Amino acid sequence: MKMLLRTKGITICLFFFVLSLAAAIEIPLSVAQLPTITEQSHTQIAYPFDEDFTIKCEARGNPQPAFNWTKDGKPFNLLSDPRIVATNNSGTFVIQNRGIITNFQGKYRCFASNVLGTAMSEEIELIVPSVPKFPKEKIEPLDVEHGDSVILHCNPPKGIPPLHIYWMNIDLQHIPQDERVSMSLKGDLYFANVEENDSRSDYCCFAAFPRLRTIVQKMPMMLKVSRSNFIKERKPRLLIPPESAGSSSSVTVIKGGVLLLECIAEGLPTPHLSWVKVTGNLPRDEPETENFGKILKIDQVTTADEGTYQCTASNPMGRAKHEFHVHVEEPPQWIKKPEGGVYSVGTNLVLLCEAIGNPEPTIQWKLNGMPIDSRTFRGRISAREISLTNLQLQDSAVYQCEASNKHGTILASANVNVLNIAPLILTSDGENYAAVVGYSAFLHCEIFASPAADIRWTKDDSIEPLSTLRYELNKNGTLEIKETKKEDSGSYACWAANSVGKRAITANLDIRDATKLVVTPKNPRVLKSHSILLKCQAEYDSHLKHSFKLSWRKDGDELPVNSTEGGRIILDRDTLFISSVTQEDQGVYMCVARTSLDSVMAESRLIVLDVPDPPEDLQLSENQNRSIRLSWKAGASHNSPVNESIIEFEENRWEPGRWQELTRVLGNDTTALLSLAPYTNYQFHVISVNAVGRSQPSKPSLRYATPPAAPDKNPENIRVEASEPNEMVMKWEPLKPMERNGPGLEYKVSWRQRGVEADWNEEMVKKHSLTLRNTPTFVPYEIKVQAVNNLGSGPEPNITIGYSGEDVPDAAPSGVSVDIVNSTLVKVFWFGIPRDRVRGHLRGYKVSWWKTKSMLDGKRHHPEKHFLTFVGDRNYGMIPGLEPFSEFRLTVLAYNSKGDGPESSPVVFETPEGVPEQPRFLRILNFDKDSVTLSWGLPKKANGHLTGYILQYQMINETHEIGPLSDVSVTNRSTLSWRLSGLSSSTKYKFYVKACTVKGCGKPVTEEGLTMAQGTYAGIYDGISTQGWFIGLMCAIALLTLLLLTVCFVRRNKGGKYSVKEKEDLHPDPEAQSIKDEIFGEYSDSDEKPLKGSLQSINGDIKATESADSLVDYGEGEHGMFNEDGSFIGAYSGSKEKGSVESTGSSTATFPLHA
Repeated sequence: MKMLLRTKGITICLFFFVLSLAAAIEIPLSVAQLPTITEQSHTQIAYPFDEDFTIKCEARGNPQPAFNWTKDGKPFNLLSDPRIVATNNSGTFVIQNRGIITNFQGKYRCFASNVLGTAMSEEIELIVPSVPKFPKEKIEPLDVEHGDSVILHCNPPKGIPPLHIYWMNIDLQHIPQDERVSMSLKGDLYFANVEENDSRSDYCCFAAFPRLRTIVQKMPMMLKVSRSNFIKERKPRLLIPPESAGSSSSVTVIKGGVLLLECIAEGLPTPHLSWVKVTGNLPRDEPETENFGKILKIDQVTTADEGTYQCTASNPMGRAKHEFHVHVEEPPQWIKKPEGGVYSVGTNLVLLCEAIGNPEPTIQWKLNGMPIDSRTFRGRISAREISLTNLQLQDSAVYQCEASNKHGTILASANVNVLNIAPLILTSDGENYAAVVGYSAFLHCEIFASPAADIRWTKDDSIEPLSTLRYELNKNGTLEIKETKKEDSGSYACWAANSVGKRAITANLDIRDATKLVVTPKNPRVLKSHSILLKCQAEYDSHLKHSFKLSWRKDGDELPVNSTEGGRIILDRDTLFISSVTQEDQGVYMCVARTSLDSVMAESRLIVLDVPDPPEDLQLSENQNRSIRLSWKAGASHNSPVNESIIEFEENRWEPGRWQELTRVLGNDTTALLSLAPYTNYQFHVISVNAVGRSQPSKPSLRYATPPAAPDKNPENIRVEASEPNEMVMKWEPLKPMERNGPGLEYKVSWRQRGVEADWNEEMVKKHSLTLRNTPTFVPYEIKVQAVNNLGSGPEPNITIGYSGEDVPDAAPSGVSVDIVNSTLVKVFWFGIPRDRVRGHLRGYKVSWWKTKSMLDGKRHHPEKHFLTFVGDRNYGMIPGLEPFSEFRLTVLAYNSKGDGPESSPVVFETPEGVPEQPRFLRILNFDKDSVTLSWGLPKKANGHLTGYILQYQMINETHEIGPLSDVSVTNRSTLSWRLSGLSSSTKYKFYVKACTVKGCGKPVTEEGLTMAQGTYAGIYDGISTQGWFIGLMCAIALLTLLLLTVCFVRRNKGGKYSVKEKEDLHPDPEAQSIKDEIFGEYSDSDEKPLKGSLQSINGDIKATESADSLVDYGEGEHGMFNEDGSFIGAYSGSKEKGSVESTGSSTATFPLHA
């Protein structure tokens, strides 16, 4: 079978939404059908301030229904009054508020009719209220005596409820009401007994009608109360209900309404009203009363409220009673309403109509708005049922059922449409549907048919109906495909057939990939005030990209797209950034992805970590002299458990306001036994600690004062300090305030000379020092210091040894001698001074030396002293860094904390010759193809008698590879130039020159140069060398070189300081090589300040004083820094390559020029 497929739009099947439809499909308007009332007015009030009043009645049907109205059961012509405006094809009309409209008041009913039948609306009551007014009347004054009862009648005019009545005076002040004076439900003002102060001439009754926006006032009434000659005491008498009503009365109330029972009594003294239920079910609670107990009120009345109620008015003179027999009735309510529908020809019809009410409602059936005549009706009719058999097309009609009692009328209509038509498929042909994998798809096929049609679905070219468990056919013809798969895509056909005919439509289904969502990080834990970035990663079908949308929620509430809280929370499509996280940010964040086909959610719980809240409710218990128990309640831990509690205290005697740590409690314990000090007024607070940090301190506890006690400890760090030789100052660390334990703290100081049998000397002091004068110089004493307060003494103190004041040594070392180690290093020996001549604690010895003359030229030198300190009691030391071939003088002295003792007699010694320094320069004067002339300068320091020079050379190339080293010995010490021959042409050479003494040769000076090519460069060289500009250039280069050498020389010798390493590099002393691993450990790195003329060493930094060249840095500090010759060990730690010659301070020659 060929089917024409047309696409009329894409209907999206939301797989997560189940569409629910009524069992009976509404009849399409294209099918002939009975009228149905779709909209109507109900009770309406024509307010005078409205411009018009609309009475609605709308209906649908096929053919289009015509409308007519009845008013109070009689036909009502909408054209009878020009103020009525009707609407075409509608039953609605408008009454314009012009002139007198009271004639429009009444009960209206709308009828909508076509050829098939008539529909009828419920009654619509239009109320036209009149403007309420009090009648004009003259009210006579009331003259009564004290104690009489009085009723002031209001008699308010009629109007639209609700009605509010107020009693006021002419100044609009409310008349006070109480048990004696009160207003009834009708608005009258009752006086149980009058008093003289009730007299006034302006009792006014006001009636307010809020729906009419109207308040009206009755003419003022005068009440004059005169004094009575006797007291009119009497028992109560009921005014409401009046005595004429007897001892009981009946009251009817509507179910669900409000029951108001009223009793007002007069009498003197003022009666008291009480209520009780005599028969029937007792009320669950005490009945609610109003108006000072005069009204019994029950809201939402039920049948359980039926029964007899009794009110009793009583005073000391007697009582009065009245019984109310309460009956609960209700208007009609449906139990079963008739239900119409679509019926096929030949079927049967049964309509049921049941209602309840009190009194029991009467049931009346109508057909097309008219009462049914049972004589002509072909079916069966009873109060609750209508039935017809073998329905025919002409049996189509509107059946109405009305249920009525005295409290109201209700109407129910049933449209009986008898039809015989082929199936109508109301769903468009060729609809396109889409769903996502794994969820249900719904293909719609809405059918209307009479008789009912059989429906089946097929897929693609198959003619077999779909029947597996995954396919489900709903009553409305919709095909549900459960748990869709990709292969479910395709073309589907819906077939509908009944006895009259058949129809079919097609539908196309596409299956898309489901949307997937992940939020990262998952359940992050973030410190408060830090930032967090949540990212929502989504995967979705490419066909759905235009409908794809992302949103964020927090705890189920949508987050706005724009930045919130001043930019602290920023949403940017798939990211959510929160800066400065707070506790309020904690919660579940959900990312929601929506497409036109599905919606998925992924969530992440943000956990905010913070320091704990402060502990609360600090309690003190188990009070003792030296302890107390502190308990508290832990504050919120903010997602990080408390692992420690810090208990701090504050006392207000010594340091008020300063909190000090007392103890710590590990874990989450909330109690601790605290050890306390005597004589302290404590208060405590607690700080909770978790992995994030410390909480704020808790509120302080109550104060607790411990009693005083004797000291528990004595002063510590007892020491003797003295600035004068015959003085001893004893000092100690005073007890802390918390250690005093009581008032009146003093220190008991005891002392005696050690080794002398004598009694202890004692003195009480309040400060923490005691000075003794006229003591022997540097004598040991035994010292004790004990703490004492008003309650006793501390424990027995320990004995401390201290010495009286020191003086400088009064003797010089003797037997000073010098052993020459090499040309720059000597070893000094001396005999220490006797201990009794030290007159203090021996700190060490100081060696001073100075150069007197050079042995090379015999010149005398201005003495520049150098110092070296040796700590401790020792008798030798190494003096490094001396100039070779020189004469020196040397002294030794002892020193203590007080100062230096006298120097020993000077010892003269001479240093032997050493190796010279490198020559000042090396120049290449002439280059030939196989020879070169070298010129050099004298060494800066010869350090002995020069014996000659060693000249060395070797070939080098651009890759710094070197050839064998050749030596030339120049034995004439006055020779300062040499011509080397036998060189290779066009070859680069490196030249070395070093000076020598009997001790060896010094470091070489070096230069590099290139020999000339044969027959080529000589002419060029000769030509250039004779040019004036070339000679000037060479002079400038020489001058610049000399200037640079001068600067280097000045920097090297500035301030009299020099580096031992540099000296060793300049003077490779062959004698030093023979010294083995004797470590320069005898030297000291004293903490003492240097004496005048010496140098202080801190971390290897040499600082000069005067012109001293002190080597205190090379003393006893870090072992292994020096060899015994005074040079750095590191200077000899590296080995040179075999065959190489060390070069320093040289530069490559600038000529000859290269072609």
